Amino acid sequence: MENKKEMRKWLEDFNLNHPLVIAGPCSAETEDQVLKIAHELKDSKVSVFRAGIWKPRTRPGGFEGVGEIGLKWLQKAKAETGLLMGTEVATAAHCKLALEHDIDVLWVGARTTANPFAVQEIADTLKGTDKIVLVKNPVNPDLALWLGGVERLHMAGIEKLGVIHRGFSTYEKTKYRNIPEWQIAIELQNKFPDLPLIIDPSHITGDRKMIFEVTQEALDLNYDGMIIETHYDPDNAWSDAAQQVTPDVLKQIIKDLTIRKTDDTTDQYTQKMTKLRANIDVLDANLLELLGKRMKVADEIGQVKKDANVAILQNNRWNEILGKMILEGEKKGLTEEFVLRMFKAIHQESIGHQEKIFNA
Repeated sequence: MENKKEMRKWLEDFNLNHPLVIAGPCSAETEDQVLKIAHELKDSKVSVFRAGIWKPRTRPGGFEGVGEIGLKWLQKAKAETGLLMGTEVATAAHCKLALEHDIDVLWVGARTTANPFAVQEIADTLKGTDKIVLVKNPVNPDLALWLGGVERLHMAGIEKLGVIHRGFSTYEKTKYRNIPEWQIAIELQNKFPDLPLIIDPSHITGDRKMIFEVTQEALDLNYDGMIIETHYDPDNAWSDAAQQVTPDVLKQIIKDLTIRKTDDTTDQYTQKMTKLRANIDVLDANLLELLGKRMKVADEIGQVKKDANVAILQNNRWNEILGKMILEGEKKGLTEEFVLRMFKAIHQESIGHQEKIFNA
């Protein structure tokens, strides 16, 4: 699959002067609920109404969606509001029913994207469709798996494709429900700059208070749109209550968002950026030089450990370093999350260097 300008055509056909907005409840609960929310979003910047029909839960016993009857509610909402309708599909049966009910936008969920067999089944069922099909990132931070899902759909002759960034699962305790791992989405953008990229701040944050912040950060990174879970009574929603906002809050979020230019061609801007980027280049070169020197010390440490028959991993020392560096990082305006990620990567590289010494 190659990047082509035509990838953006379906998005450009909306003729919007703002990012694409997909919104609606996490789950379709009742016909009245679907219609009420759809009507409250009708005269807003929302282009696509979303609602989960099938809700695969992590563990059984919870609400798992109303099923096929919910598709009829979406049909009625479309007839009454004119909004396009969207929902998640995870099986061939879901796809067939969604097509039969003329659902306009389908997306592959994170758990499904992680399973190439399931994605291929969906691709085979949707072969040649003119519907918009979006692919959420897999639950694990694997760009190849994410792009693989898109490629399977592309090979099935589906032209209206896009991706949804909904964050990645982690065992670490962070402020996010699913950590953004922005660099993965940025790498995807670099490989396929014309593949529409949509942020899902609801699933990244798991907290309605953070939705504006994450959405703005995505727009600052040139994302093309957002998918935000919206409910007239979020606290009593049947699923994912904490991450849903009311229609009025959604409208205010959209109003408050700042849309950035992709570039500025003025001489003043160009001169300032050229100077600052030159400084960054020098600092990056210095960073690599320092890391190279650090690894040479790690090699020497490895040799000392080998000679003394001491294990490579020293947990007490590692925890001591982490605690100290987190405190030092805070003084320099660095987040704990960044410092942890950086030093874990450095530590892993150091272990690799010492293992080579041990195996020599």
